Amino acid sequence: MSRGVALVRAPSDRLAEGVVTHIARAAVDVELAKRQHREYVDALRSAGWTVREVAPAPDCPDSVFVEDTVIVCDDVAVLTRPGLAARRAEVDGTEAAVRDLPLRVAHIVAPAMLDGGDVLQVGSSVYVGVGGRTNAAGVEQLRAHLAGLGRRVVAVRLTGVLHLKSAVTALPDGTLLARPDRIDHGALPDLRAVDEEAGCHVVPLGGGQVLLAASAPRTAQWLRTNGWFPVVVDISEFEKLEGCVTCLTVLVPSPSGMTTFTTPVGTSPGLQAW
Repeated sequence: MSRGVALVRAPSDRLAEGVVTHIARAAVDVELAKRQHREYVDALRSAGWTVREVAPAPDCPDSVFVEDTVIVCDDVAVLTRPGLAARRAEVDGTEAAVRDLPLRVAHIVAPAMLDGGDVLQVGSSVYVGVGGRTNAAGVEQLRAHLAGLGRRVVAVRLTGVLHLKSAVTALPDGTLLARPDRIDHGALPDLRAVDEEAGCHVVPLGGGQVLLAASAPRTAQWLRTNGWFPVVVDISEFEKLEGCVTCLTVLVPSPSGMTTFTTPVGTSPGLQAW
């Protein structure tokens, strides 16, 4: 049985023109990026997800980062209004894809700005990064859209990082892996600090499987030691554009498709609690 639908979008031929904000620009090998993207999609399929392709956006260099265009919470899909004006053309294609799913659709509208990469859902809490691509109005509109779903929406101030999920993501049991120096961690529960940039980027795939970039080998080992099953993918070309494993998909779980862990699988001195 499928765990649910994984929305993805193929890289544009103009990928190398994508925006970089907090890192130095490096040359992107677009053909290698396309191969890496196919392998990423294969990993999603192998983990039990039904892949659905969002229509390509050839004139939008950053369009492969489909996560920024929609937030799915229960049966609600909130179409975003990206903070970078040049990326707003990406949303129409994502809307067409989500309207084919059994989801209610809502929109973030001006003057609000909201990138999906700034939204981290952990149980009934929804943390939203503010400081780069998302503003306070975006947080408030998202809070209104999720008001009937029993979610608590919490703003988190960012420092020197593109998105909230560039600095912190959650394991299936709710453990937060983070780079605490990049966020106002006072707004979050206890964090487990990682010493690899990509180590704080994980995507729970169900059944204890966790998607992780190949650039975080020490974190992958820590996950194995503590009972998780890391699914490692090479996304080096996307990392040159401040991308991470979370950016390249939006998971829409089926009601019974995901396994939920309610207690930590284990702890290790290899990562430090913050």
